[in-house]
Amino acid sequence: MASLLYRLGRFSFRRRRLLLSIWLAALALIVAGFALAGSALDEQFSIPGSQSQQALDRLKTVEPAAGGVSGQIVFTAPPGKKVTEQPYANGMAAALRAASHAPQVGAVIPPQKAGTLTRDGRTALAQVQYSVSAPDVRTTSVDALQDATKPATRAGLTVHVGGAVFASHGVQVGATEVIGVLVALVVLVITFGSLLAAGMPLLTAIGGLAVSLCALMLLGHVFTVSSTALTLAVMLGLAVGIDYTLFILSRHRTQLARGMDVEESTARALGTAGSAVTFAGLTVVVALAGLSVVGIPFLTVMGLSGALTVVIAVLAATTLLPALLGFAGRRLVPKPASRAARRETSDKPAMGARWIRATTRKPLLTLLAGVAVLVVVAIPARDLQLALPDNGSAPQGSSQREAYDAVSDAFGPGFNGPLLVLADTAHAKGGTKGARAELNQVVADLKKLPGVAAVTPPQPTSSRTDEVLQLVPTTAPDAQGTQDLVHAVRDYADGAREQSGVSLAVTGTTAVNVDVSSKLSASLVPFAAVVVGLCLIILLIVFRSLVVPLKATIGFLLSVAAAFGAVVAVFQWGWLADVLGVTKTGPVVSFLPVILMAVLFGLAMDYEVFVVAGIHEEYAHGREPREAIQRGAPGAFRVVTAAALIMIAVFAGFVTLDDAIVKPIAFALAFGVLVDAFVVRMTLVPAVLTLVGRAGWWLPKWLARILPTVDIEGRGLPERAAPEPAAVDDRKHEVPSGH
Repeated sequence: MASLLYRLGRFSFRRRRLLLSIWLAALALIVAGFALAGSALDEQFSIPGSQSQQALDRLKTVEPAAGGVSGQIVFTAPPGKKVTEQPYANGMAAALRAASHAPQVGAVIPPQKAGTLTRDGRTALAQVQYSVSAPDVRTTSVDALQDATKPATRAGLTVHVGGAVFASHGVQVGATEVIGVLVALVVLVITFGSLLAAGMPLLTAIGGLAVSLCALMLLGHVFTVSSTALTLAVMLGLAVGIDYTLFILSRHRTQLARGMDVEESTARALGTAGSAVTFAGLTVVVALAGLSVVGIPFLTVMGLSGALTVVIAVLAATTLLPALLGFAGRRLVPKPASRAARRETSDKPAMGARWIRATTRKPLLTLLAGVAVLVVVAIPARDLQLALPDNGSAPQGSSQREAYDAVSDAFGPGFNGPLLVLADTAHAKGGTKGARAELNQVVADLKKLPGVAAVTPPQPTSSRTDEVLQLVPTTAPDAQGTQDLVHAVRDYADGAREQSGVSLAVTGTTAVNVDVSSKLSASLVPFAAVVVGLCLIILLIVFRSLVVPLKATIGFLLSVAAAFGAVVAVFQWGWLADVLGVTKTGPVVSFLPVILMAVLFGLAMDYEVFVVAGIHEEYAHGREPREAIQRGAPGAFRVVTAAALIMIAVFAGFVTLDDAIVKPIAFALAFGVLVDAFVVRMTLVPAVLTLVGRAGWWLPKWLARILPTVDIEGRGLPERAAPEPAAVDDRKHEVPSGH
């Protein structure tokens, strides 16, 4: 790998104009395609083939209005008044008539028919059924529904419009997320001591990210790409794009400061640091692509979207960056006697050397203390609860959040996520005449189930044998009680089918979300096994050691557990909730664990390689284990510190989003990187390798013979590469030497 990347670096340097032209042409082509075709994002989460999805598909066929997404209109009269009084009743009736004529609305169920009028008569709830699913609802249709309520507002009623239809607007990335990029720029300036050097990682990362995002939005016309997938791609693209470029550029600057030729330094930096970058990128891609084992289409697309972004980030770091280094020439050489020059040429970075000596002075104490801290932080993870978010997690002050709170206060939280039960009476005992009696008995039995607040009478559909009834839980849509109720209804349905011949299927948005969460929870252990297995195999091949993969895997699991614990403490227990802008505590988004494990796995292996590679290189040259650690680890300290701080800054920038899906994922990634980089890789790794000594690099001979040899440290590169003539088309454009 090192030799191949060495040649690629030399080629990219010499043909820099060609490489830059290819990247600009690719960007222009993809942007033009996006400008013409636009984007087609889909925010709906579902599992094809699940009972809830099959029933929902059937419901859309026999009763499109009931099978579409729903909305809610909450009417509240002034204190001491009733919505049935004048002029409130006329205003509400006018609003409902206007709502029934709004675009894409299939039916409006008034409070009198739905039975959703509070006992004091002050609050009424109307249901709005769209004839299409959530992704197909146009923004103008939602705006028209909100405009339809103006007669009620003019009559003196307080009106809130909400419901599942508001879940289709996607994630909006604003200016506050740019703060992470600005912090990254500051870290780069401090790291390199040069604005030119600091700007290169940002330029490369942003260029690669632009190509990735436009490509993903074009692919949205073919696959189910959500705005959450795009946001994850932005986070990953910025973070790994900057970090991968940082690793290569740092090696290049160090070599330039020691007098190496610019072209040779570019090729050698790509052959050494570029090999580690390619390996790290490959691990992230494999882990993200591994999300497909979960068997949920939207999660598979989310993983592949992130993987595509990482692939383009690696391509940018290994082709675009060498071309830019060619244009920069010797202007990247630190000025003589400058702080940057002294730092680049120092064999032992002061701060890094002091830290490594401190962690290895009493390695057992360091190991016990570090593990104890991580275990304590991970303790809250025992209470981790998973669900898909509802409008109760929407930003404070938004229409859907106000409607959610108003419904919860007036009717109970379950009215925000009623379950739909599709009853098929085709095989009811007693034939057509007996079907009604059997169905009435089913309704009576459902009302007796624990956790049921109300059951509406069955409503006929266009099919003679299918009827729909609505079951309202006593708990919120994302509560454990609602999940238990879905399973209880299904258990009852099994017995009811045998006893009465009536087939029941639970569906609706809430039931679909419950099925998705259940599927994700069941897939967590198999996915973790896949990731851990990959971790062991990849590191076994790279470092040809048994201890290094085992240590890295245990460290990764500790980092993940600590991140889970922090998420529970903040998003379920409410610690620092006000500081981080968490408006509602409760279950976290159900696909957070698999996303965190996939992304953090790749990043952890990234840092593991950069820390251990230097140690392994010193050990391979005959150093004693402790000496190899103290000489090899400090070299990676400054670069890994800068890379981790950049990752944390980028992820933390997305914690400011008012989105119940992105916020906890961004927080978990930021915290996970913090723990993995600074506690596991730069503290526990040197301590463990000091404790085990030579055993850390032991590998059975039979295993060594069958394992492939992978060079990511540049051991196969020539000691001194003979300069080759530059390409004809670039010879006259060489950048003159100078500082």
